[in-house]
Amino acid sequence: MVTVDKAHTAKLKIGGQHFEILIDSNKAVEFKVGKSVSLRDVLAVEKIFSDSKKGLEVSLNALKQCFGTDDVMKVAEQIILKGDFAVTAEYKQKQRDEKKKQIIYTIHRNAVDPTTHAPHPVTRIELAMDEAKVHIDENEDAMKQMQEVLKKIRPILPIKFEMKEIAVKIPPEYAAKSYPVLNNFGKRLKEEWLNDGSLSVVIEIPGGLEEEFYEKINHLCHGNVWSQVVQTK
Repeated sequence: MVTVDKAHTAKLKIGGQHFEILIDSNKAVEFKVGKSVSLRDVLAVEKIFSDSKKGLEVSLNALKQCFGTDDVMKVAEQIILKGDFAVTAEYKQKQRDEKKKQIIYTIHRNAVDPTTHAPHPVTRIELAMDEAKVHIDENEDAMKQMQEVLKKIRPILPIKFEMKEIAVKIPPEYAAKSYPVLNNFGKRLKEEWLNDGSLSVVIEIPGGLEEEFYEKINHLCHGNVWSQVVQTK
């Protein structure tokens, strides 16, 4: 729970009346978007004010008239969900960093260098974004910002989105254990159990995951596995 002296103010106006609560704004954002945060951890004090700076509380009767309840916690919840409050610079930066990582990982996972057909390392993508001075909007969905990011970094980092179909033959002793690995990387297009107990599969995966897929399947089979790219789209 945040202390009163470090709390921010959330405000809501209903029917000409002002309602305010003192909050931890970072936790209030998390509460507002549905994360598992206790309302008591959001509030600095369980009171509803007409003017929090002056310490003027709203009467229970006024709460009931405007909110249909005089339950302070239920009113506080409505103020957080429907009202306005400032978000700290630290929280905004945290949100930008998280969305940037999400965009970088999506590019790394799905895209390749069109010349080598190898995935771009995460560090290289991040450096290209920094060089292109890409701005991440903390309030906009990361995937909605993807096209603008790609537009800015493509002059620096050639990028092509590919899907690869890879044929894999897994020995009998590892076949059943291979499903978690296969399911984690992509869609099984073909599947056949051979007479010797081996599993023959054609799996479709994002091009950027090819090397990681080989690493995982080889680790599972201790190198005793056959694989080949049969199609690139």
